[in-house]
Amino acid sequence: MTQLDGSARAMKKIGFLSFGHWTASPQSGTRSASDVLLQSIDLAVAAEQLGADGAYFRVHHFARQLSSPFPLLAAVGARTSRIEIGTGVIDMRYENPLYMAEDAGSADLIAGGRLQLGISRGSPEQVIEGWRYFGYQPQEGETDAEMGRRHALALLDVLRGEGFAAPNPRPMFANPPGLLRIEPYSEGLRERIWWGAASDATAIWAAEQGMNLQSSTLKQDETGEAFHIQQARQIRAYRAAWAKAGHARTPRVSVSRSIFPLMNDTDRAYFGRGGREGDQIGDIDNMRAVFGRSYADVPERLVEQLRGDEAIAEADTLLLTVPNQLGVDYNAHVIESVLTHVAPALGWR
Repeated sequence: MTQLDGSARAMKKIGFLSFGHWTASPQSGTRSASDVLLQSIDLAVAAEQLGADGAYFRVHHFARQLSSPFPLLAAVGARTSRIEIGTGVIDMRYENPLYMAEDAGSADLIAGGRLQLGISRGSPEQVIEGWRYFGYQPQEGETDAEMGRRHALALLDVLRGEGFAAPNPRPMFANPPGLLRIEPYSEGLRERIWWGAASDATAIWAAEQGMNLQSSTLKQDETGEAFHIQQARQIRAYRAAWAKAGHARTPRVSVSRSIFPLMNDTDRAYFGRGGREGDQIGDIDNMRAVFGRSYADVPERLVEQLRGDEAIAEADTLLLTVPNQLGVDYNAHVIESVLTHVAPALGWR
């Protein structure tokens, strides 16, 4: 397999990632679940018109955020024609893999094969062991993280499209010969599954399973180095494991960043104090994590700052985390500012 060299990775797919927050506060542009769902569709349409490459949505349960991705993904797919649509990420501890395969297949067919499905074990949730309320529990001797990975492997298995269920000898409708598979089946979706990895080990595991890699704005602090350096090392470990596994295709890798070009007085009012200059360290789910910096500056200085981000350089896809509560128009402005004033200077466009 031919690995991408540094110059090939300079060109990037650039999309947005929305957490889909809403609150009844009068300062929020999304005051209800209806607001955030409808505005998410509108932002995806606007991003496609601006030339962006992806519209991705975070999934959280028991929270005033986006939680049921497939109706939203199907609606975005029906309203757009080119932009990739995806998640970053779906918590597999909460999922029935077979039902999920049906939903994902339907959304992908509506979108014409543009679904990029990010899945993972998930992050800390709003309630204790929330997956139990959804009817799932680890098997004996299994952790909840292992349960999430087991659900992921089951999803990957059924997405191969091979029959596995014995047909009824007297069915209501005629069956094709042989064992039956999950329907609707969308060709190629198996190769558009991404794993959100917080550690080097889970990134390597994702490569072994043939999944693309999503690396977010935090990761397990494994060496004490700067976030972007650890993340770049994780990406290189992932690619090495992919090559060792002998997969036929070239994998994709995304990273997420908060990037705000200061173009006008509104930008300066929201983000004019600058981005978070350094990494932060914190504990999340009993894991020591390093959180990457955010970037906010005039385009010329942003270009120089981003040029030094090793993980962005390693990735082929960049997801811009957007402050969705500031509304569709403002977030479209942020996306356009990055695409127009930052990306070309860095060779991403």
